[in-house]
Amino acid sequence: MSPHRLPGPPWPDPIVDVREARHAYGARVAVDGVSFRAREGEFVGLLGPNGAGKSTLIRLVAGLLAPSAGTVRLAGFDPHAAPRKLVARVCALVPQEPRLDWPFTVRDVVMMGRSAHQGLLGIAGLDDLGAVEGALAACDLRHLAGRRVDALSGGERRRVFFARALAQEPRVLLLDEPTAFLDLAHQVAAMEMARLAARGGLCVVAVLHDLNLAAAACDRLVALRGGKVVAEGTPREVLTEERVSDVWGVPVWRGENGATGATVVLPNVGTRDR
Repeated sequence: MSPHRLPGPPWPDPIVDVREARHAYGARVAVDGVSFRAREGEFVGLLGPNGAGKSTLIRLVAGLLAPSAGTVRLAGFDPHAAPRKLVARVCALVPQEPRLDWPFTVRDVVMMGRSAHQGLLGIAGLDDLGAVEGALAACDLRHLAGRRVDALSGGERRRVFFARALAQEPRVLLLDEPTAFLDLAHQVAAMEMARLAARGGLCVVAVLHDLNLAAAACDRLVALRGGKVVAEGTPREVLTEERVSDVWGVPVWRGENGATGATVVLPNVGTRDR
């Protein structure tokens, strides 16, 4: 296959395939021999304390960084070597701190997600307009469609970039802390959208800090510490009291949500004072 052409469906299984990947920022090793795979129809959560290598791993999968060792494959190709427009037809990334320097409207920003599907003139067609309207509705942004993005709150801007990624109609959706700056209702909505995207056939990989939201929504979890994978499996398998206490350095209680059966992890705060 030519390096400037992407494979068409059916996609390789797994569609995300990272093997012994390593990446360093100068002398600091951020990802050290990490291997993990993710498939279409699966919601995978990347967990770990600050500095564990989660965001670097996401950027390797998106092709924004190149591994110094090991391999990263997205739908069978090297995402760092492939042209960005071609990568965008397969993969959408919602970054940890989305920024936009120009005063575009919400609708304009969401339409930017369609650029990989448009010609040189960037003229929006019916498919583009439909995808944008669907994304605005899914992210509860229709009432803000005409507002300037630089006039929105941090949480509202995050929803705009989530909508842009959905409008892109990717096969892989990468989310770097998708619930940051969101209130509780919109945190739940973001996780539900990610879960439904996976149920619709997308491969969803998300960096998450809230262990309980991850346990409730994700099919599989990958826990990292110091740039290495320390555990991988279902939320029940990964989020044991011993492992959470070891990886995050905090004693916890683990139980079960009586309504859903999902794993619940709570820090043992204030126990010494009782």
